[in-house]
Amino acid sequence: MRLIEHIGLAAANRMDPELGHKLAIKSLNMGLVGGKGPYTSPRLRCTLAGLDLPNPIGLAAGFDKNAQAIAPLLKTGFGFIEVGAATPEPQDGNPKPRLFRLKEDRASINRFGFNNDGMQVIADRLSRRPKTGIVGLNLGANKTSSHRAIDYVKVLEHCGPFVDFATINVSSPNTEKLRDLQGRSALTALVAGVMETRDQLDIKIPIFLKVAPDLTPADIEDISYVARMSRIDAVIATNTTITRDGLISGHADKTGGLSGAPLFEMSTRVLAQFSNQLGDEVPLIGVGGIATAEQAYTKIKAGASALQLYTALVYGGFSLVNRIARGLDQLLVQDGFSNISEAVGIEKEKYR
Repeated sequence: MRLIEHIGLAAANRMDPELGHKLAIKSLNMGLVGGKGPYTSPRLRCTLAGLDLPNPIGLAAGFDKNAQAIAPLLKTGFGFIEVGAATPEPQDGNPKPRLFRLKEDRASINRFGFNNDGMQVIADRLSRRPKTGIVGLNLGANKTSSHRAIDYVKVLEHCGPFVDFATINVSSPNTEKLRDLQGRSALTALVAGVMETRDQLDIKIPIFLKVAPDLTPADIEDISYVARMSRIDAVIATNTTITRDGLISGHADKTGGLSGAPLFEMSTRVLAQFSNQLGDEVPLIGVGGIATAEQAYTKIKAGASALQLYTALVYGGFSLVNRIARGLDQLLVQDGFSNISEAVGIEKEKYR
């Protein structure tokens, strides 16, 4: 980690978390966060749902909610990034404070509630994004919407021409009853509408589905069935959790979604369970608690074809991305793999 990054992280972690987050976006746009692009190698290059990635490490949605820092983020080391979530109408989200650092747990809790500038502003920014690099958009629904399934379609219609993939987010715990859309019947209808809209775009972009970690085996079976039948292009496992097991931070009792280190084992188990259900039919993106190359490798071996992270940046800075990529590359060398695809799912049976 460079000295300037160390100083910046120390300063950000002394201020209000949401203010620190805004400072990070501003620092990116001011060119204060260095980076020459993603670390890559023949072992790390991979294809996800038809998208060619220089490495499998992506930025999870929620960091750049309003697509304000796409160009600098693409230089930090990520193989792909996801912005949003975007909703049809702008919304302020939940009252502040709504973001909490759990330093002792290397975690955070947020209850933002899909605060964003709305699809029209976000689409305008996406239309001016760099032509290189893989950029996706997380689709959301307005809190006051009378028909949330239509909201996802609206955002995709408006923003779809400017992104390389889009994600159906039915797993945020911070919008009331949103997770109810993960049930088989509701999810089938929702995904069908989004896929039909995608097929009408000039370019048929991949559609991903982001799920919660707080799922029963029956939930996982239902979602897997919908993913197969609807021909979803990838499943992102997982979003944040509402559980609080084993936390020691003073903020452990805050309402919202927990992310970071405590989520690693739970999200990895759910990931592997989806891998056991879906096999080679639907690729998986592993998210939750990744902060080291070893943890990234564990997700790959549990069934992930690609990865995303976010909370670890709060504690490790953006240089962490290429450190993980280089470390993952070395782990593949040590195990004799010529490409990361050869390692996908080799240990998923451990989680049955």
